[in-house]
Amino acid sequence: MTARPGGVWPAHSHCGPARRERRGIFAQPPRFIRTAARFGAGLLVLLCAGPAVPTDRPQPSAPTLRIGLERPRLTLPNELVTVPRVRAGEFHRPPRVAEIPHDHEGRLIEFGRRLFVDTSQQASRYVGNGLQCANCHLGEGRKPYAAPLWAAYGRYPQYREKSRQVVPFEQRLQDCFRFSLNGLAPTRDSHEIRALTAYAYWLAREIPIGLALPGAGFPVLESGVPSVPRGEQIYQSHCARCHGTDGHGRRRPGGAYQFPPLWGSDSYNQGAGLHRVTTCAAFVKANMPLGQGFRLDDLQALDVCEYLHHQERPWDPRRPFWSNLLGN
Repeated sequence: MTARPGGVWPAHSHCGPARRERRGIFAQPPRFIRTAARFGAGLLVLLCAGPAVPTDRPQPSAPTLRIGLERPRLTLPNELVTVPRVRAGEFHRPPRVAEIPHDHEGRLIEFGRRLFVDTSQQASRYVGNGLQCANCHLGEGRKPYAAPLWAAYGRYPQYREKSRQVVPFEQRLQDCFRFSLNGLAPTRDSHEIRALTAYAYWLAREIPIGLALPGAGFPVLESGVPSVPRGEQIYQSHCARCHGTDGHGRRRPGGAYQFPPLWGSDSYNQGAGLHRVTTCAAFVKANMPLGQGFRLDDLQALDVCEYLHHQERPWDPRRPFWSNLLGN
């Protein structure tokens, strides 16, 4: 028993002053709360420490890059790789006609080839003169230094000063219809444009995109001062036999041109690339007279193209009427 004011508290009683003091704000929490707190603290330590990693486990080595991935062989558009020429005359060999596949793609390629060599018949609704694609791109688009398709396909899209914008290959084909063929440009999704694109893609098979190949486009000429009188003499002695003294070409018995007209209403218009003297001279230098390329020197090629430049031909469709009429 414990003495208390006014009486005695039993020793085992829970109502004494000591028990009453422990129930204040700083009283010790119950046992289950203390157990949960210890468990949570231990779990937090385990999570922070992470799983134990055995020291005897072999560590993965740093990955090694393949040599081919350390520096790409081709970077566009700033770094164009040029194929080395071991011997003069080594050019890309496009696939043969017999290698055209016998499937849907092959039928599209074959139509593109027929359209390329007989454009005025296969795409008559878009052609406004008597020319074919193969009149400028000789050998069905295969001949080096005659703007071959196999060298052009992989270089697009590219910037063209003529249109002052970056154009895809399909738009370049449209320009040929509009200027060289003096006609209307088919839409990019037309059957004709898709077939010509498929044919060019097939000729450029196995050529990396962006590669500058020998034989692409036309050769580079040295500059000179061309002369119209000299050009007329060269034309009459080297060109008139095939293209006629009047420049209107020579037709087959069926009516189609065997040798295309170089001026007149059935020739290319003033917006075509060959109307530029330097472009025309580069083509003539490498390919004319037919089968005797590189026979003329640079100045002779410039002379004859200066003479052609001054002949009558259809107007540039981009220019207004008065500008074409006055030649401004």
